[in-house]
Amino acid sequence: MDFRSSDTITGPRSEDVLPDTATAAVKVVVVGGFGVGKTTMVGSVSEIRPLTTEETMTQAGVGVDDNVGVETKTATTVAMDFGRISLSDELILYLFGTPGQERFWFLWNGLFEGALGAVVLIDTRRLQVSFDVIGRLEERGVPFVVAVNTFPGAPKHPVEALRSALDLPDEVPMIDCDARLRASSRDVLMTLMRYLHSLAVPLT
Repeated sequence: MDFRSSDTITGPRSEDVLPDTATAAVKVVVVGGFGVGKTTMVGSVSEIRPLTTEETMTQAGVGVDDNVGVETKTATTVAMDFGRISLSDELILYLFGTPGQERFWFLWNGLFEGALGAVVLIDTRRLQVSFDVIGRLEERGVPFVVAVNTFPGAPKHPVEALRSALDLPDEVPMIDCDARLRASSRDVLMTLMRYLHSLAVPLT
């Protein structure tokens, strides 16, 4: 398990120190089904060295985890991912990536504590893994945006068709992204912040 920390015996790196101008911190959760790119997104956009809890996948998960479409995946998050990004001199986002397998969903209760919003990553090759995820967010009343992650060979669907398949209200933002790219992942987070602002959710 990789609990990599940003601190060393010589103290924190300069990029790990919060700016003196920071006045607001927001907790955001990155969710999605197994293998949709949550760890990748947190890692690509974080300005600090991300903390990950990835374990090598073993035979114990065979028949338990649904890895259809991601058969080549060799590691999986078993607790959470954590990163941080400054959207401005004043606003800091703390990012928490959730495990995707249903058997680890009991961890979501703690990860969602205090979260103002969420990003739902989806893979158009495996939309079915997103249904329960979105349902759980709706049950909790957590505002969210949907980010369509780019995968090689993934089919392109019109936004209206995706909304219909996911049963999404028209007001929920949907954005294309490439979770591997910092700028693209940052755009997703900015979309979430604008959506929270439109709902008059206080950023504290």
